[in-house]
Amino acid sequence: MSEHDEHDHPHAPITNGDEPAAAARARALEELLVEKGVIRREDVRYGIDWLVSRSPADGARLVARAWADPDFKRRLLADARAAALELCLDPGPSPVVLAVENTPTVHHMVVCTLCSCYPRALLGPPPDWYKSLPYRSRAVSDPRGVLTEFGVELDDDIELRVLDSTADIRYLVIPRRPAGSERLTEEELAALVTRDSMIGVAQPAAPAPAQA
Repeated sequence: MSEHDEHDHPHAPITNGDEPAAAARARALEELLVEKGVIRREDVRYGIDWLVSRSPADGARLVARAWADPDFKRRLLADARAAALELCLDPGPSPVVLAVENTPTVHHMVVCTLCSCYPRALLGPPPDWYKSLPYRSRAVSDPRGVLTEFGVELDDDIELRVLDSTADIRYLVIPRRPAGSERLTEEELAALVTRDSMIGVAQPAAPAPAQA
């Protein structure tokens, strides 16, 4: 038997290694709610697994269908939750999901100035920069400068609308369809749609050149 098999000195919980104060509070709250029978530990695990299993693929499917089907795009712009369900996609728990369309005259950019509200069900977990204080503040005070840093240059005559997500409202940007994508299938169109383009800080990928 090794000297570590029997000892009486305490150990910190495995989940407590250098965790931020907010994470420690959340873990303590979870323990209390489980102890009181308000929630079950397996429900918490299911919720976490659901969150980490999300990806931008579902949002890309919505955008690709909107590019390919004008009638669907109208339904998506009118009610994004219903449009997602139409494609058997989970729009998540947010009461309202709004789709907005980038056009030759209007560009949309999404931020959450208070925290990091984000359509996780359709886009997956938010990137670290989306949650950062510099993005949350500068997206409002200097949105064109932020877009320039992401590589998006807008002409001065294009109206830039910054949309602030809340606990009740999430936004999905329908980026402009790339030139040269007219003959692509819906699946091929979806492959051009990036997460950042659905936040409004990037353009979708360009299609591969047609083979001669």
